[in-house]
Amino acid sequence: MRVSRLYTVAPLATGRLIELDDDNGHYVRTVLRLKKDDRIILFNGRGGEYLCTLREVSRKTVLVDIGQWTDRSVESPLQIVLGLGISRGDRMDLTVQKAVELGVNQITPLLTERCVVQFKGEKKPQRLLHWQKIVQHAAEQSGRTALPVLLEVEQLQNWVSEQQGLKVFLDPYAETSLMELKPEAMKVTLLTGPEGGFSNQEREIAEASGFIPVRLGSRVLRTETASLAALAAVQMLWGDFSNSDKPETGSRQ
Repeated sequence: MRVSRLYTVAPLATGRLIELDDDNGHYVRTVLRLKKDDRIILFNGRGGEYLCTLREVSRKTVLVDIGQWTDRSVESPLQIVLGLGISRGDRMDLTVQKAVELGVNQITPLLTERCVVQFKGEKKPQRLLHWQKIVQHAAEQSGRTALPVLLEVEQLQNWVSEQQGLKVFLDPYAETSLMELKPEAMKVTLLTGPEGGFSNQEREIAEASGFIPVRLGSRVLRTETASLAALAAVQMLWGDFSNSDKPETGSRQ
């Protein structure tokens, strides 16, 4: 039987009785339609997860009895930082979701010269909250017990100067492939552009900060395809894609 996984910011400890927040309570009560004595798994991103029992499910509250803790991790040995040129609507949502599933550790949405998305007024915090929810749900679905970090929107030229490890940016006209490189201290930083790609000036700025232009095959990939292909490639080359262990729990879809 599948046991659903939920992320919570609440402190977790075996033997505690906690009340779920409104979002998780609504999901348990209305979407999953769970009842008293049903089980769920909770994690708070601090390592491991807890098998829990529902003690009350009502319109007013959902109470959970925190049970056994399991020291479970599906994290890759490769630390992946992603600088993600902001793309429109569903493309950005898809990339963030799948990047979490593919094991990214940190995501920074980047404003670039050819970015078509404009942030006015309250739009920036609203989008960040939206992407944070996508990160959370993708972590629940993929069985991760560590929540990837989503940082504030930043200008590309500021972000590139702060990065460490093997630094690469995706460029269909580059001559170097990932196979020719090797991560430093098992850390790789990927920089991917928006729909229109990088300008010549942005390429120069990235290279001046130590980023290596790399190509992914001989075809020009859409922005969301390039990001996910690069993540899969680095996991295959240096990460955990050789691990075929199967997940043991169900999750939010």
